[in-house]
Amino acid sequence: MPDVLPDARCAAKWFAVYTTSRHEKRVAQYFSQREIEYFLPLYRVQHKWSDGSRVTLELPLFPGYIFVHIARNERTRVLNVPGALAVVGGTGGEPAPLPETDIEVLRTGLHLRPVEPYPLLTVGQRARICCGALAGLEGIVVRNKNRCRVVITLENIMQSMAVEVSSGDLEPVTA
Repeated sequence: MPDVLPDARCAAKWFAVYTTSRHEKRVAQYFSQREIEYFLPLYRVQHKWSDGSRVTLELPLFPGYIFVHIARNERTRVLNVPGALAVVGGTGGEPAPLPETDIEVLRTGLHLRPVEPYPLLTVGQRARICCGALAGLEGIVVRNKNRCRVVITLENIMQSMAVEVSSGDLEPVTA
């Protein structure tokens, strides 16, 4: 008798779940209670409260997201969890599975190196220089490799200049 292969739609895969803002840990607790396999990558940061006390916080590495290992047909079970808003979709609104290797590398390697979230800077995006001699100036990212080139326009005189800065010295400007 031939071996019966499981339906590819029923095989468990990793998916990203979009959560209510700042509720990632609470959603993780609900997943744990409901025996839904999840992965919430965290990083540590030192925070100073207004009273001067310092504390180490563990915050989500990808704010607003948590990863679940489910079959596609378990999507409603995940979305019934308070704070779980949507399974991140691909084309056609179908949930888009994440590469197993990416999640496995994150699960096994995050604790070996210091990590922190980093804003995504893309070519054409407005960015602000946040430190150094030109701190506070805003421009458009025109090249993003090892160093970013930002075009800064002085609108009063309608002149522009291009400056190379480290991507760590830039922050995205939101509209």
